[in-house]
Amino acid sequence: MSKKVRVGVIGAGSWAIAMHIPILLARDDVDLVSVCSRQEDAISHLKNELNIKHVTEDHKEVINKELDAIVVASPPSLHFEHAKDALESGANVLCEKPFTLTPDDAWFLDSYAKKNNRSLLIAFGWNYKDFTIEAKSLMEENGIGEIQHSMVQMATGIRSLLKTTSAFSSPDSTIMPDHNTWTNPRVSGGGYAQAQLSHAAGALYWLAPELKIDKVFSLMNFENSQVDLNNSISIQYENGSTGVVSGACSPDGANYGSSDEWSPRHQLVIRIYGSEGQLILDFERDFFWFYRSDGVEIKKQCPGGGLYECDGPANTLVDLTLNKKVENRSPAEVGAKTVELISTAYKSVESKKLESI
Repeated sequence: MSKKVRVGVIGAGSWAIAMHIPILLARDDVDLVSVCSRQEDAISHLKNELNIKHVTEDHKEVINKELDAIVVASPPSLHFEHAKDALESGANVLCEKPFTLTPDDAWFLDSYAKKNNRSLLIAFGWNYKDFTIEAKSLMEENGIGEIQHSMVQMATGIRSLLKTTSAFSSPDSTIMPDHNTWTNPRVSGGGYAQAQLSHAAGALYWLAPELKIDKVFSLMNFENSQVDLNNSISIQYENGSTGVVSGACSPDGANYGSSDEWSPRHQLVIRIYGSEGQLILDFERDFFWFYRSDGVEIKKQCPGGGLYECDGPANTLVDLTLNKKVENRSPAEVGAKTVELISTAYKSVESKKLESI
């Protein structure tokens, strides 16, 4: 493809304006043709500050522009509809997390994209960091034997956002996030598990694709909020291994090494234990440790390695559309596994029982 990639964005709120749109505008091989948003301040910003010619409140107008690639960053409850329409239009698609709200919808989109030779990516930024890519390579080349246990612990300072106690700062303070998108469970699908743990689970299931969820038991704390603020999820996988995924909505500014309200420095640790070794990734402290019982060991600090950045997914969407030889490191099947985990965790909280997939 020698021409510019024609791209559209559906759901240009605070995050898309701070992350995806600047990446697209910075590329000489991209023509950002159309953007859809329903936020008045966002629409004004897109037209007047970013000089985007076609801004609409109707996502169908974006779909009808005969685009090569589309970014879906609308509220979670609309992801399935918007991603499906985008794929059916013939475009490659990058969908924000959480991918969808139900596993059936997620697996449908994954299947449709594969059958129709479309690229479908989920916005899991950590999967594109050198820090994580090295770990993935070691898992593929050396392995740690059969996985027997995995642990994920994550905390993020977004309490004001999920409790709607005050305005929440974002990477770009020009446009404030719409609280309804984050705290209305009919729109967001839930709270901390959807907003943040989906990131961590997306990294885990990319690092260890052999993990297939069988059963889930979960406890959550809502603290008089409409959505969950803290999560404790226990998992049994089909191979008999166990797993724990823990999430905490910490106070604003509670980011290691930073006192800012918003920071790319998250508290996240992923540990995977196998019959022949282990992998530990501490994104908070940029620490990496791969160990095998036969003597293979890599232990090092990776300054800045664990910082959250989300330029990888958008750039990969464009590169794949240009037929460049790049890897989709956040495929839809990984996104579908995160949807299975989180939706079943919510089901377990409601039933107070161990739930099967």
